[in-house]
Amino acid sequence: MEETAVAVNSQTDNIERGFDDEEERESVALFDFRMAAFTLAGKDYAIDIMNVKEIVKASRFTYVPNTVPFVLGVYNLRGEIIPIIDLRKFFNIEVPPRKADQIENLLIITIEDHVFGVVVDQIEGIVGIQKSSIQPPHPLFGDINIKFIYGIVEARDRLYVLLDIARIFNQKVDDDDDEPRRYEAPKEQAAAQAEKIEESPAAKNPDDDVDERSGGADESEAATQAEAKAAPQSSAPQAEDPDRKFIIDGLAEFKKFYITEVNKSWFDNRLAEWKESRSGSSAQFASAADADEFLKPFWSSNSGVFWTKEYADAVFNILPDNAAKQILVWNPGCGKGQESFSLACVLKKRYPQSKIRIYAHETDLLNIANAPLITVPDSEAGGWLSPYVQKSVTGEYTFTQEIKDIIMFEYHDINNANALPMTDIIFARDVLSLIAPEGQKTVLADFEEKLKGNGILFLGENESVGSGLNWGEKTQGSLTYYSKQ
Repeated sequence: MEETAVAVNSQTDNIERGFDDEEERESVALFDFRMAAFTLAGKDYAIDIMNVKEIVKASRFTYVPNTVPFVLGVYNLRGEIIPIIDLRKFFNIEVPPRKADQIENLLIITIEDHVFGVVVDQIEGIVGIQKSSIQPPHPLFGDINIKFIYGIVEARDRLYVLLDIARIFNQKVDDDDDEPRRYEAPKEQAAAQAEKIEESPAAKNPDDDVDERSGGADESEAATQAEAKAAPQSSAPQAEDPDRKFIIDGLAEFKKFYITEVNKSWFDNRLAEWKESRSGSSAQFASAADADEFLKPFWSSNSGVFWTKEYADAVFNILPDNAAKQILVWNPGCGKGQESFSLACVLKKRYPQSKIRIYAHETDLLNIANAPLITVPDSEAGGWLSPYVQKSVTGEYTFTQEIKDIIMFEYHDINNANALPMTDIIFARDVLSLIAPEGQKTVLADFEEKLKGNGILFLGENESVGSGLNWGEKTQGSLTYYSKQ
Protein backbone atom coordinates (compact mmCIF):
# COMPACT_ATOMS: atom_id res chain seq x y z
CA MET A 1 0.00 0.00 0.00
CA GLU A 2 2.87 2.37 0.63
CA GLU A 3 4.00 1.89 -2.98
CA THR A 4 0.50 2.83 -4.14
CA ALA A 5 0.58 6.00 -2.07
CA VAL A 6 3.91 6.98 -3.60
CA ALA A 7 2.63 6.37 -7.11
CA VAL A 8 -0.53 8.35 -6.56
CA ASN A 9 1.23 11.35 -5.18
CA SER A 10 3.91 11.16 -7.84
CA GLN A 11 1.13 11.66 -10.36
CA THR A 12 -0.15 14.58 -8.34
CA ASP A 13 3.32 16.12 -8.39
CA ASN A 14 3.29 15.89 -12.17
CA ILE A 15 0.37 18.28 -12.00
CA GLU A 16 1.94 20.73 -9.62
CA ARG A 17 5.70 20.24 -9.27
CA GLY A 18 8.36 17.54 -8.84
CA PHE A 19 9.93 16.28 -5.63
CA ASP A 20 12.70 18.44 -4.25
CA ASP A 21 14.64 15.61 -2.66
CA GLU A 22 14.56 11.97 -1.68
CA GLU A 23 13.41 12.77 1.85
CA GLU A 24 10.21 14.36 0.58
CA ARG A 25 9.61 11.39 -1.73
CA GLU A 26 9.76 9.02 1.22
CA SER A 27 7.42 11.19 3.26
CA VAL A 28 4.63 10.63 0.75
CA ALA A 29 4.11 7.13 2.08
CA LEU A 30 3.24 8.63 5.46
CA PHE A 31 0.28 10.65 4.16
CA ASP A 32 -2.99 9.44 5.68
CA PHE A 33 -5.31 12.12 4.25
CA ARG A 34 -5.77 13.22 0.65
CA MET A 35 -7.64 16.22 -0.57
CA ALA A 36 -8.66 17.60 -3.95
CA ALA A 37 -7.18 21.09 -4.21
CA PHE A 38 -8.69 23.95 -6.23
CA THR A 39 -8.87 27.73 -6.32
CA LEU A 40 -11.69 30.21 -5.90
CA ALA A 41 -10.92 33.86 -6.66
CA GLY A 42 -7.20 33.18 -6.38
CA LYS A 43 -7.38 31.50 -2.95
CA ASP A 44 -6.53 27.88 -2.25
CA TYR A 45 -9.26 25.50 -1.10
CA ALA A 46 -9.63 21.74 -0.81
CA ILE A 47 -12.10 18.99 0.05
CA ASP A 48 -11.70 15.41 1.21
CA ILE A 49 -10.85 13.16 -1.76
CA MET A 50 -13.42 10.63 -0.53
CA ASN A 51 -16.20 13.01 -1.59
CA VAL A 52 -14.82 13.40 -5.11
CA LYS A 53 -16.01 10.95 -7.74
CA GLU A 54 -14.05 12.41 -10.63
CA ILE A 55 -12.72 15.59 -12.21
CA VAL A 56 -14.07 16.78 -15.56
CA LYS A 57 -14.50 19.80 -17.77
CA ALA A 58 -17.94 20.48 -19.24
CA SER A 59 -20.20 23.10 -20.74
CA ARG A 60 -23.69 23.46 -22.20
CA PHE A 61 -25.59 22.95 -18.96
CA THR A 62 -29.36 22.75 -19.30
CA TYR A 63 -30.96 25.76 -17.64
CA VAL A 64 -33.66 25.05 -15.06
CA PRO A 65 -36.13 27.92 -14.46
CA ASN A 66 -36.87 29.29 -11.00
CA THR A 67 -33.73 28.02 -9.29
CA VAL A 68 -31.33 29.93 -7.09
CA PRO A 69 -28.50 31.83 -8.85
CA PHE A 70 -25.76 29.40 -7.83
CA VAL A 71 -27.49 26.49 -9.62
CA LEU A 72 -26.25 26.75 -13.21
CA GLY A 73 -28.56 23.99 -14.40
CA VAL A 74 -28.30 20.25 -14.94
CA TYR A 75 -25.83 18.13 -16.88
CA ASN A 76 -25.97 14.69 -18.46
CA LEU A 77 -22.97 12.84 -17.07
CA ARG A 78 -22.93 9.58 -19.01
CA GLY A 79 -26.68 9.14 -18.70
CA GLU A 80 -27.01 10.48 -15.13
CA ILE A 81 -28.69 13.87 -14.81
CA ILE A 82 -26.93 15.86 -12.08
CA PRO A 83 -27.36 19.44 -10.82
CA ILE A 84 -24.46 21.83 -11.41
CA ILE A 85 -23.65 24.22 -8.57
CA ASP A 86 -21.29 27.18 -8.89
CA LEU A 87 -19.40 27.21 -5.60
CA ARG A 88 -18.18 30.73 -6.34
CA LYS A 89 -21.71 32.11 -6.47
CA PHE A 90 -22.69 30.12 -3.40
CA PHE A 91 -19.94 31.91 -1.48
CA ASN A 92 -20.93 35.28 -3.03
CA ILE A 93 -17.71 35.52 -5.03
CA GLU A 94 -18.08 37.80 -8.02
CA VAL A 95 -18.08 35.82 -11.27
CA PRO A 96 -17.84 37.33 -14.78
CA PRO A 97 -20.89 36.82 -17.01
CA ARG A 98 -20.87 33.28 -18.35
CA LYS A 99 -21.10 32.39 -22.05
CA ALA A 100 -23.47 29.61 -23.04
CA ASP A 101 -20.70 27.31 -24.32
CA GLN A 102 -18.09 28.25 -21.72
CA ILE A 103 -16.12 25.25 -20.46
CA GLU A 104 -16.07 24.96 -16.67
CA ASN A 105 -13.86 23.02 -14.27
CA LEU A 106 -16.02 20.52 -12.39
CA LEU A 107 -15.50 18.40 -9.31
CA ILE A 108 -18.08 15.60 -9.40
CA ILE A 109 -19.06 15.27 -5.76
CA THR A 110 -20.84 12.44 -3.96
CA ILE A 111 -22.51 12.76 -0.57
CA GLU A 112 -24.38 9.64 0.47
CA ASP A 113 -26.58 8.83 -2.56
CA HIS A 114 -26.40 12.30 -4.10
CA VAL A 115 -24.18 13.19 -7.05
CA PHE A 116 -23.66 16.72 -8.35
CA GLY A 117 -21.12 18.88 -10.09
CA VAL A 118 -19.33 21.77 -8.40
CA VAL A 119 -17.84 24.55 -10.52
CA VAL A 120 -14.52 26.05 -9.34
CA ASP A 121 -11.94 28.34 -10.94
CA GLN A 122 -8.97 25.98 -11.28
CA ILE A 123 -8.41 22.38 -10.17
CA GLU A 124 -4.90 21.95 -8.81
CA GLY A 125 -4.87 18.19 -8.27
CA ILE A 126 -4.56 15.81 -5.33
CA VAL A 127 -2.56 16.79 -2.25
CA GLY A 128 -1.51 14.33 0.46
CA ILE A 129 -1.13 15.45 4.07
CA GLN A 130 -1.07 14.15 7.62
CA LYS A 131 -4.46 14.40 9.33
CA SER A 132 -2.69 15.61 12.43
CA SER A 133 -1.51 18.69 10.53
CA ILE A 134 -5.06 19.99 10.05
CA GLN A 135 -5.60 23.01 12.27
CA PRO A 136 -8.97 24.24 13.60
CA PRO A 137 -10.81 26.69 11.32
CA HIS A 138 -10.37 30.40 11.83
CA PRO A 139 -12.37 33.23 10.17
CA LEU A 140 -9.20 35.03 9.12
CA PHE A 141 -8.41 32.29 6.61
CA GLY A 142 -11.47 32.56 4.39
CA ASP A 143 -14.11 34.83 2.97
CA ILE A 144 -16.78 32.28 3.79
CA ASN A 145 -18.77 31.37 6.86
CA ILE A 146 -16.51 29.59 9.36
CA LYS A 147 -19.06 26.83 9.87
CA PHE A 148 -18.34 25.68 6.30
CA ILE A 149 -14.61 25.29 7.04
CA TYR A 150 -13.32 21.92 8.22
CA GLY A 151 -9.86 23.22 8.99
CA ILE A 152 -6.71 24.92 7.74
CA VAL A 153 -3.67 23.03 6.51
CA GLU A 154 -0.30 24.04 5.11
CA ALA A 155 1.16 21.86 2.37
CA ARG A 156 3.77 22.51 -0.31
CA ASP A 157 4.27 26.08 0.83
CA ARG A 158 0.59 26.88 0.37
CA LEU A 159 -2.17 27.41 2.90
CA TYR A 160 -5.37 25.52 2.08
CA VAL A 161 -8.83 26.18 3.46
CA LEU A 162 -10.26 22.67 3.84
CA LEU A 163 -14.01 22.88 3.27
CA ASP A 164 -16.57 20.78 5.14
CA ILE A 165 -18.53 19.63 2.10
CA ALA A 166 -21.13 17.77 4.17
CA ARG A 167 -21.98 20.89 6.15
CA ILE A 168 -22.04 23.07 3.02
CA PHE A 169 -24.71 20.82 1.59
CA ASN A 170 -26.49 20.66 4.91
CA GLN A 171 -26.09 17.01 5.72
CA LYS A 172 -26.69 15.98 9.32
CA VAL A 173 -23.58 16.90 11.29
CA ASP A 174 -23.10 18.03 14.85
CA ASP A 175 -23.10 21.83 14.69
CA ASP A 176 -22.31 22.00 18.42
CA ASP A 177 -18.90 20.43 17.87
CA ASP A 178 -16.36 23.24 17.91
CA GLU A 179 -13.46 20.93 17.05
CA PRO A 180 -12.74 20.00 13.42
CA ARG A 181 -14.32 16.67 12.52
CA ARG A 182 -11.63 14.11 11.77
CA TYR A 183 -12.25 12.02 8.69
CA GLU A 184 -11.60 8.33 9.26
CA ALA A 185 -11.62 6.92 5.72
CA PRO A 186 -9.34 3.87 5.52
CA LYS A 187 -5.92 4.71 4.14
CA GLU A 188 -6.25 2.05 1.43
CA GLN A 189 -9.65 3.38 0.32
CA ALA A 190 -8.41 6.97 0.11
CA ALA A 191 -5.35 5.96 -1.89
CA ALA A 192 -7.46 3.94 -4.33
CA GLN A 193 -9.87 6.84 -4.80
CA ALA A 194 -7.00 9.26 -5.42
CA GLU A 195 -5.45 6.87 -7.94
CA LYS A 196 -8.76 6.57 -9.79
CA ILE A 197 -9.17 10.34 -10.03
CA GLU A 198 -5.55 10.90 -11.02
CA GLU A 199 -6.08 8.61 -14.01
CA SER A 200 -8.81 10.87 -15.44
CA PRO A 201 -7.70 13.10 -18.37
CA ALA A 202 -8.84 16.28 -16.64
CA ALA A 203 -6.80 15.47 -13.54
CA LYS A 204 -3.64 14.71 -15.52
CA ASN A 205 -3.91 17.93 -17.51
CA PRO A 206 -6.45 20.45 -16.16
CA ASP A 207 -5.95 22.63 -19.25
CA ASP A 208 -7.18 19.90 -21.65
CA ASP A 209 -10.85 19.99 -22.60
CA VAL A 210 -12.99 16.97 -21.77
CA ASP A 211 -16.17 16.39 -23.70
CA GLU A 212 -18.17 16.15 -22.02
CA ARG A 213 -24.15 31.57 5.33
CA SER A 214 -21.14 35.12 7.98
CA GLY A 215 -17.47 34.75 8.88
CA GLY A 216 -16.66 35.15 12.58
CA ALA A 217 -15.87 32.64 15.27
CA ASP A 218 -19.46 31.67 15.94
CA GLU A 219 -19.50 32.74 19.57
CA SER A 220 -22.92 34.31 19.12
CA GLU A 221 -24.18 31.08 17.54
CA ALA A 222 -22.83 29.06 20.44
CA ALA A 223 -24.50 31.46 22.86
CA THR A 224 -27.80 31.12 21.01
CA GLN A 225 -27.56 27.33 21.19
CA ALA A 226 -26.83 27.52 24.90
CA GLU A 227 -29.86 29.74 25.42
CA ALA A 228 -31.98 27.40 23.31
CA LYS A 229 -31.04 24.46 25.50
CA ALA A 230 -31.65 26.42 28.67
CA ALA A 231 -34.96 28.00 27.68
CA PRO A 232 -37.05 24.83 27.37
CA GLN A 233 -35.92 23.73 30.80
CA SER A 234 -37.50 26.75 32.38
CA SER A 235 -40.96 25.59 31.30
CA ALA A 236 -40.54 22.18 32.92
CA PRO A 237 -42.02 21.54 36.38
CA GLN A 238 -39.49 21.94 39.13
CA ALA A 239 -38.27 18.54 40.39
CA GLU A 240 -41.69 16.92 39.88
CA ASP A 241 -40.89 14.92 36.76
CA PRO A 242 -37.21 14.42 36.00
CA ASP A 243 -38.05 12.41 32.87
CA ARG A 244 -39.79 15.44 31.39
CA LYS A 245 -36.70 17.60 31.71
CA PHE A 246 -34.43 14.95 30.24
CA ILE A 247 -36.76 14.37 27.28
CA ILE A 248 -37.04 18.10 26.56
CA ASP A 249 -33.27 18.36 26.64
CA GLY A 250 -32.94 15.20 24.51
CA LEU A 251 -35.22 16.53 21.78
CA ALA A 252 -33.20 19.74 21.63
CA GLU A 253 -29.89 17.87 21.63
CA PHE A 254 -30.66 15.04 19.23
CA LYS A 255 -33.17 16.61 16.83
CA LYS A 256 -32.96 20.39 17.36
CA PHE A 257 -36.63 20.21 18.34
CA TYR A 258 -37.68 22.73 21.00
CA ILE A 259 -40.60 22.51 23.40
CA THR A 260 -42.37 25.86 23.82
CA GLU A 261 -45.90 27.18 23.88
CA VAL A 262 -46.05 26.42 20.15
CA ASN A 263 -46.15 22.64 20.76
CA LYS A 264 -46.54 22.21 24.53
CA SER A 265 -50.06 20.78 24.29
CA TRP A 266 -48.95 18.04 21.90
CA PHE A 267 -45.83 17.35 23.95
CA ASP A 268 -47.74 16.85 27.21
CA ASN A 269 -50.03 14.29 25.60
CA ARG A 270 -47.20 12.55 23.81
CA LEU A 271 -45.10 12.38 26.98
CA ALA A 272 -47.90 10.56 28.81
CA GLU A 273 -48.23 8.06 25.93
CA TRP A 274 -44.48 7.60 25.76
CA LYS A 275 -44.05 6.87 29.45
CA GLU A 276 -46.91 4.40 29.36
CA SER A 277 -45.41 2.59 26.35
CA ARG A 278 -42.05 2.42 28.10
CA SER A 279 -43.42 0.89 31.25
CA GLY A 280 -40.71 -1.12 32.94
CA SER A 281 -37.89 0.69 31.17
CA SER A 282 -36.46 4.18 31.23
CA ALA A 283 -38.49 6.86 29.46
CA GLN A 284 -35.37 8.86 28.76
CA PHE A 285 -33.68 8.82 25.36
CA ALA A 286 -30.67 6.59 24.89
CA SER A 287 -30.03 7.70 21.31
CA ALA A 288 -31.28 9.82 18.42
CA ALA A 289 -33.38 6.82 17.34
CA ASP A 290 -35.43 7.17 20.53
CA ALA A 291 -36.00 10.86 19.78
CA ASP A 292 -37.11 9.96 16.24
CA GLU A 293 -39.57 7.45 17.62
CA PHE A 294 -40.93 10.00 20.10
CA LEU A 295 -41.51 12.54 17.30
CA LYS A 296 -43.18 10.19 14.82
CA PRO A 297 -46.75 11.27 15.72
CA PHE A 298 -45.81 14.95 15.59
CA TRP A 299 -45.27 15.45 11.88
CA SER A 300 -48.25 16.67 9.88
CA SER A 301 -50.07 14.31 7.54
CA ASN A 302 -48.81 14.18 3.95
CA SER A 303 -45.36 15.39 5.00
CA GLY A 304 -42.57 14.60 2.56
CA VAL A 305 -44.94 13.09 -0.02
CA PHE A 306 -47.30 14.33 -2.70
CA TRP A 307 -50.62 15.16 -1.10
CA THR A 308 -53.54 12.77 -1.22
CA LYS A 309 -56.72 13.96 -2.91
CA GLU A 310 -58.41 14.17 0.50
CA TYR A 311 -55.75 16.48 1.92
CA ALA A 312 -55.58 18.57 -1.26
CA ASP A 313 -59.37 19.03 -1.14
CA ALA A 314 -59.22 20.04 2.52
CA VAL A 315 -56.67 22.78 1.74
CA PHE A 316 -58.67 23.85 -1.33
CA ASN A 317 -61.83 24.30 0.76
CA ILE A 318 -60.05 26.54 3.27
CA LEU A 319 -58.53 28.93 0.73
CA PRO A 320 -60.46 32.23 0.78
CA ASP A 321 -61.92 33.98 -2.24
CA ASN A 322 -59.32 36.23 -3.82
CA ALA A 323 -59.79 38.11 -7.06
CA ALA A 324 -56.27 39.57 -7.07
CA LYS A 325 -54.30 39.33 -10.29
CA GLN A 326 -51.37 37.88 -8.37
CA ILE A 327 -51.39 35.47 -5.42
CA LEU A 328 -48.15 35.40 -3.41
CA VAL A 329 -47.34 32.45 -1.14
CA TRP A 330 -44.48 31.82 1.29
CA ASN A 331 -43.56 28.15 1.86
CA PRO A 332 -40.62 27.95 4.31
CA GLY A 333 -39.31 24.47 5.04
CA CYS A 334 -40.34 23.17 1.61
CA GLY A 335 -38.28 19.99 1.95
CA LYS A 336 -37.68 18.09 -1.28
CA GLY A 337 -40.47 19.85 -3.12
CA GLN A 338 -43.48 17.53 -2.87
CA GLU A 339 -45.31 19.98 -0.63
CA SER A 340 -44.59 22.99 -2.85
CA PHE A 341 -45.71 21.25 -6.03
CA SER A 342 -48.85 19.87 -4.37
CA LEU A 343 -49.66 23.35 -3.08
CA ALA A 344 -49.04 24.86 -6.53
CA CYS A 345 -51.55 22.48 -8.10
CA VAL A 346 -54.20 23.26 -5.47
CA LEU A 347 -53.66 27.01 -5.88
CA LYS A 348 -53.88 26.76 -9.67
CA LYS A 349 -57.20 24.99 -9.34
CA ARG A 350 -58.50 27.49 -6.75
CA TYR A 351 -57.33 30.66 -8.51
CA PRO A 352 -57.24 29.76 -12.24
CA GLN A 353 -57.25 33.39 -13.42
CA SER A 354 -54.51 34.64 -11.10
CA LYS A 355 -50.75 34.63 -11.52
CA ILE A 356 -49.42 32.55 -8.64
CA ARG A 357 -45.95 32.75 -7.15
CA ILE A 358 -44.70 30.43 -4.39
CA TYR A 359 -41.46 31.35 -2.60
CA ALA A 360 -40.26 27.91 -1.45
CA HIS A 361 -37.46 28.25 1.10
CA GLU A 362 -35.16 25.58 2.53
CA THR A 363 -31.74 25.38 4.19
CA ASP A 364 -30.86 22.03 2.60
CA LEU A 365 -28.89 22.94 -0.52
CA LEU A 366 -29.31 19.52 -2.12
CA ASN A 367 -33.07 19.69 -1.72
CA ILE A 368 -33.16 23.13 -3.31
CA ALA A 369 -30.96 22.02 -6.20
CA ASN A 370 -32.96 18.85 -6.89
CA ALA A 371 -36.52 20.05 -6.20
CA PRO A 372 -37.09 21.58 -9.69
CA LEU A 373 -36.16 18.20 -11.20
CA ILE A 374 -38.69 16.21 -9.20
CA THR A 375 -40.63 13.46 -10.95
CA VAL A 376 -44.06 12.05 -10.15
CA PRO A 377 -44.46 8.30 -9.56
CA ASP A 378 -46.74 6.54 -12.05
CA SER A 379 -49.08 5.65 -9.19
CA GLU A 380 -49.56 9.35 -8.40
CA ALA A 381 -49.67 10.70 -11.97
CA GLY A 382 -53.08 9.22 -12.73
CA GLY A 383 -54.80 10.70 -9.67
CA TRP A 384 -55.75 14.27 -8.81
CA LEU A 385 -52.37 15.51 -10.07
CA SER A 386 -53.05 14.28 -13.62
CA PRO A 387 -54.12 17.69 -15.05
CA TYR A 388 -50.78 19.15 -13.95
CA VAL A 389 -48.26 16.51 -15.10
CA GLN A 390 -46.91 15.36 -18.44
CA LYS A 391 -44.84 12.44 -19.65
CA SER A 392 -41.23 13.27 -20.52
CA VAL A 393 -39.17 11.75 -23.34
CA THR A 394 -37.63 9.38 -20.78
CA GLY A 395 -41.06 8.04 -19.88
CA GLU A 396 -41.15 9.73 -16.45
CA TYR A 397 -43.93 12.02 -15.33
CA THR A 398 -42.96 15.60 -14.54
CA PHE A 399 -44.98 18.70 -13.77
CA THR A 400 -46.04 20.94 -16.62
CA GLN A 401 -44.02 24.08 -17.26
CA GLU A 402 -46.95 26.16 -16.06
CA ILE A 403 -46.77 24.52 -12.63
CA LYS A 404 -42.97 24.67 -12.51
CA ASP A 405 -43.05 28.40 -13.26
CA ILE A 406 -45.19 28.99 -10.17
CA ILE A 407 -42.48 27.94 -7.71
CA MET A 408 -39.26 29.78 -6.91
CA PHE A 409 -37.03 27.43 -4.90
CA GLU A 410 -34.56 29.45 -2.84
CA TYR A 411 -31.86 28.70 -0.29
CA HIS A 412 -32.90 30.69 2.78
CA ASP A 413 -32.83 30.31 6.55
CA ILE A 414 -36.12 31.42 8.04
CA ASN A 415 -34.22 32.75 11.07
CA ASN A 416 -32.68 35.43 8.87
CA ALA A 417 -34.41 38.54 7.58
CA ASN A 418 -35.81 38.35 4.07
CA ALA A 419 -37.11 40.83 1.52
CA LEU A 420 -40.32 39.03 0.62
CA PRO A 421 -43.28 41.15 -0.44
CA MET A 422 -46.60 41.02 1.43
CA THR A 423 -48.04 37.53 0.99
CA ASP A 424 -51.56 36.10 0.72
CA ILE A 425 -50.72 32.69 2.22
CA ILE A 426 -47.96 31.39 4.48
CA PHE A 427 -47.64 27.62 4.49
CA ALA A 428 -45.16 26.70 7.23
CA ARG A 429 -45.98 23.25 8.52
CA ASP A 430 -43.78 21.78 11.29
CA VAL A 431 -41.25 24.59 10.91
CA LEU A 432 -41.55 26.55 14.16
CA SER A 433 -40.73 23.59 16.41
CA LEU A 434 -37.31 23.28 14.76
CA ILE A 435 -36.40 26.86 15.65
CA ALA A 436 -34.89 27.87 19.01
CA PRO A 437 -37.39 29.49 21.41
CA GLU A 438 -36.36 33.12 20.89
CA GLY A 439 -36.26 32.53 17.16
CA GLN A 440 -39.83 31.24 17.20
CA LYS A 441 -41.06 34.60 18.47
CA THR A 442 -39.10 36.43 15.80
CA VAL A 443 -40.42 34.21 13.01
CA LEU A 444 -44.03 34.55 14.18
CA ALA A 445 -43.59 38.33 14.24
CA ASP A 446 -42.21 38.08 10.69
CA PHE A 447 -45.24 36.04 9.64
CA GLU A 448 -47.52 38.73 11.05
CA GLU A 449 -45.58 41.46 9.25
CA LYS A 450 -45.48 39.67 5.88
CA LEU A 451 -49.11 38.43 5.79
CA LYS A 452 -51.78 40.59 4.18
CA GLY A 453 -54.83 41.58 6.17
CA ASN A 454 -57.00 38.98 4.45
CA GLY A 455 -54.23 36.36 4.32
CA ILE A 456 -54.08 33.01 6.11
CA LEU A 457 -51.32 31.12 7.91
CA PHE A 458 -50.91 27.33 8.06
CA LEU A 459 -48.76 25.77 10.79
CA GLY A 460 -48.11 22.13 11.57
CA GLU A 461 -51.08 20.08 12.74
CA ASN A 462 -49.54 19.87 16.22
CA GLU A 463 -48.37 23.48 16.40
CA SER A 464 -50.14 26.70 17.38
CA VAL A 465 -49.23 30.39 17.50
CA GLY A 466 -49.57 30.45 21.28
CA SER A 467 -51.03 33.31 23.28
CA GLY A 468 -50.33 37.03 23.33
CA LEU A 469 -50.14 37.39 19.56
CA ASN A 470 -52.49 39.08 17.14
CA TRP A 471 -53.85 35.90 15.55
CA GLY A 472 -57.29 34.39 15.25
CA GLU A 473 -57.58 30.59 15.07
CA LYS A 474 -60.11 28.80 12.87
CA THR A 475 -60.76 25.12 12.23
CA GLN A 476 -62.43 23.65 9.18
CA GLY A 477 -62.69 19.91 8.89
CA SER A 478 -59.39 18.42 10.02
CA LEU A 479 -57.32 21.55 9.35
CA THR A 480 -56.60 24.58 11.51
CA TYR A 481 -55.41 27.90 10.13
CA TYR A 482 -54.81 31.43 11.39
CA SER A 483 -55.63 34.92 10.26
CA LYS A 484 -54.69 38.36 11.54
CA GLN A 485 -57.20 39.92 13.94
